[in-house]
Amino acid sequence: MTKATTTEARPSAPSAADSHELIRVHGARVNNLRDISVEIPKRRLTVFTGVSGSGKSSLVFSTIAAESQRLINETYSAFVQGFMPTLARPDVDVLEGLTTAIIVDQERMGSDPRSTVGTATDANAMLRILFSRLGQPHIGSPQAFSFNVASISGAGAVTVERNGAQVKERREFSITGGMCPRCEGRGSVNDIDLTQLYDENKSLNEGALTIPGYSMDGWYGRIFTGCGFFDPDKPIKKYTKKQLNDLLHKEPTKIKVDGINLTYEGLIPRIRKSMLSKDVDALQPHIRAFVERAVTFQVCPECGGTRLSEAARSSKIAGVSIADACSMQITDLAEWVAGLDEPSVAPLLDSLRHTLDSFVEIGLGYLSLERPAGTLSGGEAQRVKMIRHLGSSLTDVTYVFDEPTAGLHPHDIQRMNDLLLRLRDKGNTVLVVEHKPETIVIADHVVDLGPGAGAGGGTVCFEGTVEKLRTSGTITGRHFDDRAGLKKSVRESTGALEIRGANANNLQDVNVDVPLGVLCVVTGVAGSGKSSLIHGSVPAAAGVVSVDQTPIRGSRRSNPATYTGLLDPVRKAFAKANGVKPALFSANSEGACPNCNGAGVVYTDLAMMAGIATTCEVCEGKRFQAAVLDYHLGGRNIAEVLAMSVDEAERYFADGEARTPAAHKILERLADVGLGYLTIGQPLTTLSGGERQRLKLATHMGDKGGIYVLDEPTTGLHLADVEQLLGLLDRLVESGKSVIVIEHHQAVMAHADWIIDLGPGAGHDGGRVVFEGTPADLVADHTTLTGKHLAAYVGG
Repeated sequence: MTKATTTEARPSAPSAADSHELIRVHGARVNNLRDISVEIPKRRLTVFTGVSGSGKSSLVFSTIAAESQRLINETYSAFVQGFMPTLARPDVDVLEGLTTAIIVDQERMGSDPRSTVGTATDANAMLRILFSRLGQPHIGSPQAFSFNVASISGAGAVTVERNGAQVKERREFSITGGMCPRCEGRGSVNDIDLTQLYDENKSLNEGALTIPGYSMDGWYGRIFTGCGFFDPDKPIKKYTKKQLNDLLHKEPTKIKVDGINLTYEGLIPRIRKSMLSKDVDALQPHIRAFVERAVTFQVCPECGGTRLSEAARSSKIAGVSIADACSMQITDLAEWVAGLDEPSVAPLLDSLRHTLDSFVEIGLGYLSLERPAGTLSGGEAQRVKMIRHLGSSLTDVTYVFDEPTAGLHPHDIQRMNDLLLRLRDKGNTVLVVEHKPETIVIADHVVDLGPGAGAGGGTVCFEGTVEKLRTSGTITGRHFDDRAGLKKSVRESTGALEIRGANANNLQDVNVDVPLGVLCVVTGVAGSGKSSLIHGSVPAAAGVVSVDQTPIRGSRRSNPATYTGLLDPVRKAFAKANGVKPALFSANSEGACPNCNGAGVVYTDLAMMAGIATTCEVCEGKRFQAAVLDYHLGGRNIAEVLAMSVDEAERYFADGEARTPAAHKILERLADVGLGYLTIGQPLTTLSGGERQRLKLATHMGDKGGIYVLDEPTTGLHLADVEQLLGLLDRLVESGKSVIVIEHHQAVMAHADWIIDLGPGAGHDGGRVVFEGTPADLVADHTTLTGKHLAAYVGG
């Protein structure tokens, strides 16, 4: 026997490359994680469960995915890294076996008014190329069909060097863009009500301007008094025509005030740049209120809201312009593209068909490409981001999802499950943070964190299969098979909110009476018209409190105490007890530590490397000057109060020397929504999505409204927390409020007094009321999709 055949006969030893079958995490301490260790199998579907705030996102997003992205960024040169976001290494001892992580989260897709579903995906880019090749008449390159490119032309002399001599030549250039010149590609024009900008009976120095931030005490005052275009002591109604034009419309002009070079600009162009160039929902609340009061938006009369120039709209393929294509429902657009047979652009058509089919497959066929990206819900935004990954040929990638079933009707959850399994079956590792049992049940491996939330969580309570989770005794295991039953008796309405002829978006002249004084749940598949009906028809007048899904914004200086307004009565109480100013008890004002400016940490910028945050040595992270900490209320200083949990602070402000009814009332509301464990001084940036949603709900519970409109309040809530939410909704109704909930969760449907079901489908297949009645009637009816799923849920 030869040596070669002897070698072949031996069984081959396992390769070292095959030993990396796990992602190993040891000693993770990000946010509230308590030095945890976990091993996650690769090429499997792993679901992370636990109550809201237990540490799921801290482990999956802030530890595993963040480190994967940081390591990938480090493979680029220092020059390239200088242009990329700098990421610090997560607080973890060992992370092994990581693969490239693709994060598909619920972050909104930006609120730029120029961003649409088409521009956020590759669909618009491909359509522009298609029309530039096939559109008749031919009007130019793909940018001639882009509403973000303006048409410009110019001419002038340029100096070039030729044969050692400088020669002047005349050059002309022109760019053909698709932007509508009237609305500048926004699709709407605005008209500003001058009476909301100033009080004409006052002078500028008397406080005539009523625009937020435009006070005469700061830079604006210095500019207005020093510009010399008008008299700041003269009432505005006595201005000449030129002076009023300078105040309102003057183009940017260089001026010198007290030896300082400044730029003066009229009020209206400045407001357009600073406020109206952004999406209204992205503005701070007080600025948004001003814009809604002072500015009227209407569809651009020149382009009809299509954002495109007349030339771009004139070029057509088979009688369809690019504006027509973008306004079609994507299911219809996919059919139209499928009917095109043009060998010259076959690869482009194949790619476009695949993208549009992915929209339909993922349950977003009811959208149109012209839909503004900022109007998508968190669940819709996440599914739009998924589209580019569905046909990807990549394998051995880690896909990270944050509640992919958010905003999905039970009917659509099975389709989402199939997509997650398909990604796994291609050889990828799929990590999912999820609360819905319908998705947890398909997991190959479950990691349950807890046992509680915040400081009471951050440990691994269970690892294993779904079957073992059911018998594990953890909170998730105990509640896994919970099913809310139908109520034996429902409350009678005390009146009705009449909606007549509602036709916003896809609604088809809907007439419906929404009962008041009860818990009314509005259901239907995603895209059936629920939000259009309620948010579009229930007047946002006094007495209506709307808690929608817009994310709460806040910096690392913001915390539950500042966001809810709790800090105001607390500061006043400290000031009164110690005979000093309230501003001393603000870490953003006079009481701030001078070394860290009230941040508690000192940040060191290291250019392309991750910056370092070190605890301030002067205040030891307490954020306040030492002198401020000598003032006490009820035996505690302000830093100790901000370090309390909501439950602890509620008892502290209830009686004794620290009794503060205004603060106690806010803390009661926070405890009511299940945030009793939260530290009142904890930065908002460290809160989970579910915690932020409930923080917003607690804030609005103090509003003096008779009608509460809640948009999917169960988003981010654990099975055990849903029960507490139902109790809260009941208490609101019993206190005399009317509660209208837009919801997909069957437990909320079963608990309702009245259900309005929209459908039967999404987009133009929806927009009609298919059922009105009690949950028991809906289960008995069995004809609608919601009825079938609710019947299966309650065992009917």
